[in-house]
Amino acid sequence: MRRRGSGAAVRLALGAAAALVAGRDVAAATSALERIQQSGELRWGGDRQGGEPFVYEDPAHPDELRGFEVDLAAALARELGVKARFVQNDWSTLVPSLERGTFDIALNGLEVTPARAGRIAFSRPYFLFAERLVTRAEDQVRLHDLASLRGQRVGTLASSQAWEMLLAAGAAPVPYEGVDEPFIDLENGRTAAVLLDDIIVDRYEPRHPTLRVVGDVGEGQYAIGVRPADRDLGAAIDRALDRIIGSGELRGILARYALDGPRQTRLERAAVAPHTPLATAAPPFVPIGPRPLDRHQVVLFLQAAIATLLISAAAMALAIPLGVLLALARLYLPRARGLAVAYIEVVRGTPVLLQLYLLYFGLATWLSLDAWTAAIVGLGLNYAAYEAEIYRAGIQAIPIGQMEAALALGMTRRLALRRIVMPQALRVALPGMTNDFIALLKDSSLVSVITVVELTKRMTITAVDLRGWLAPGLLCAGMYFAMSYPLARLARRLERRLGGA
Repeated sequence: MRRRGSGAAVRLALGAAAALVAGRDVAAATSALERIQQSGELRWGGDRQGGEPFVYEDPAHPDELRGFEVDLAAALARELGVKARFVQNDWSTLVPSLERGTFDIALNGLEVTPARAGRIAFSRPYFLFAERLVTRAEDQVRLHDLASLRGQRVGTLASSQAWEMLLAAGAAPVPYEGVDEPFIDLENGRTAAVLLDDIIVDRYEPRHPTLRVVGDVGEGQYAIGVRPADRDLGAAIDRALDRIIGSGELRGILARYALDGPRQTRLERAAVAPHTPLATAAPPFVPIGPRPLDRHQVVLFLQAAIATLLISAAAMALAIPLGVLLALARLYLPRARGLAVAYIEVVRGTPVLLQLYLLYFGLATWLSLDAWTAAIVGLGLNYAAYEAEIYRAGIQAIPIGQMEAALALGMTRRLALRRIVMPQALRVALPGMTNDFIALLKDSSLVSVITVVELTKRMTITAVDLRGWLAPGLLCAGMYFAMSYPLARLARRLERRLGGA
């Protein structure tokens, strides 16, 4: 019986394996368009953080999305006979996520650039935009074109067409994740100008009365990104766009969000007469492989690693004394105990990313810190809460009899803490402090959200520039390891020494 059961199990397993292989072969043979039609949904990738008018949450119904690209995705899906499903993805990594199959198409203000055209295929354009320059009112004469931006810090979106234009002009582009933050920094004097798509400028610049639009310094286009292998899907998207544009439906969608204008007439003409080439037509896909790291890129990585180390060391230098004060207040100052406990619990109970946003952007009207200062202060204030608990544990590990003996000998409590208790407590806390510093090295990657180009941010910028993530990622990991491993060895040595004592 046991042998028969085993044979049946083997046959069942082999049959299941064969069915699985056959299913994979069928799936592999099925085209992208057929897969979408079979699933009944078109997955499109975008980023809600891009905000109005691209993709944003409906104020009346936060669980629903609005935006002209939301309506366009619904129209495309309808033309394909399916429903649209939004997939949230960071805008700067839309192309790599599309390549790995996270969604079927990338549709979120994706600008057609030579770098992207070498990795993915683009549909015909669905929106034409201008690159618009914004400065403070007092600088609009001095900074009037791309040439005048040379050497200036200019805010824009990372990995965008404006980013590439600024690099070519010799400016110092400052990367942002969101679209309103560049204007906040410009208003507070942290940057000299902002270069963004006119569709973004028109929505967010009026919120900042001290800023002025200088003018347009270039043009570009939004198109839908498709994997090069999904040719049938790309062709179907183009046909659907032709129908949507030719029927006037796209103009209606754009008018709904106050985006229609003379520039979009060129799209309509190209749809009515496809044989007439569009002046800014998307280039055909020409595969371009990843470029190798060169010496210049390695130097930039080293500079970013130094920035990471300096920020971490400065933040730790702030966290240690503040942590000691919090621990002492919690243990020996009854009047300040409640405040110290509240600080520790609030800081530990909220994300450091949120704290950085509030410190840099939220308080900008009253406290305009530069990015490096905000990074150091934000990380230092956050880690002080964790350090305080390490020091409190170290103090409480010292037998209370030592404090009592010191007081009996006539020492004041302050003198006893300084000469008897704290030297021993800090010795006990040293391994924990070292481990915290290692963690701080890695948490410093979060300061990229406030425009600091540290090691991880440099890796993402380089990966986009080189059209490959493996080499920059390995180099980034190696540099983090080179910085943290000596600290880990130091922590283990201290633990052995303290354990032996």
